[in-house]
Amino acid sequence: MVLRVLLLIGVVFSINAAERPPIVGVAHIGLKTNDMGAAHHFYGEILGYQDFSLDKPTGGLMLTYFKVNDHQYIEIFPELKSDTEDRLSHIAFETTDIQKLRDYLASRGVTVPATLKTGLDRNVSMMIKDPDGHNVEFVQYMPGSLHSSNFGKLMPDTRVSKRIIHVGVTVKDRAAADAFYKDILGFKMTWYGGMTDDRTDWVDMRVPDGTDWLEYMLNVHNPSPKTLGVMHHLALGVSNIQAAYKTVVSRGLNPPKPPQIGRDGKWQLNLYDPNDTRAELMEFKPVQTPCCSPILTEP
Repeated sequence: MVLRVLLLIGVVFSINAAERPPIVGVAHIGLKTNDMGAAHHFYGEILGYQDFSLDKPTGGLMLTYFKVNDHQYIEIFPELKSDTEDRLSHIAFETTDIQKLRDYLASRGVTVPATLKTGLDRNVSMMIKDPDGHNVEFVQYMPGSLHSSNFGKLMPDTRVSKRIIHVGVTVKDRAAADAFYKDILGFKMTWYGGMTDDRTDWVDMRVPDGTDWLEYMLNVHNPSPKTLGVMHHLALGVSNIQAAYKTVVSRGLNPPKPPQIGRDGKWQLNLYDPNDTRAELMEFKPVQTPCCSPILTEP
């Protein structure tokens, strides 16, 4: 009887002691387009990324991966059906142990898949919903997968940036988002700011085991598809914004505005893909004092 009780206590302790495995960075952003040729021109020719694709089991293109580096991609799906449709498919973060993460999230009351399966790309991933209904994927790159088979390849010097530093999504309820991203997933706020000093429009939430971040886009009400394209965005880190600006101009792009210093004190340049999704180029470090709050730089 005593042994049985001890065994039951051990089981309960094991369940309650579920630990979150590392979440190391942004893996990709998934975007929808109605013109793959135009997407290839923007992401391939203007931004300089090489790509590989995945077909549907029934035939036809499923998606194209524009490779930023071995662990980060811009996924483009030929799925946009209407001009009124949100271009964002999903955002994704990399973990080192997808099964352990699945079990951890289940222990915290998050709805997760009953089982994990190897995907068509031969990685293991899972898709869940955040409090705002955004699709959030977690992926573990597996040996022999479509991605790991291309490690060290498809990374030419033409790339305008070698790293996705953040992705942004709209957030209606900051407290609810914090309960998910901060309290459960372990993301940490590194900066907040707004259009003016007395309001908060953006909150940067860094992944717990890396330097990339998710940007909450607050105070967005009844957005048009074009506004959603501004809010649901990706940011590519560059060391010199003026050099990056000259590069994209030399490749035939005419950005709506030249580089500017943002409210976070960093040089940035807003570019837009053919379906109005913002691809922001941003320097890694501020050159002016950020508004509203200091930037936490320690990992």
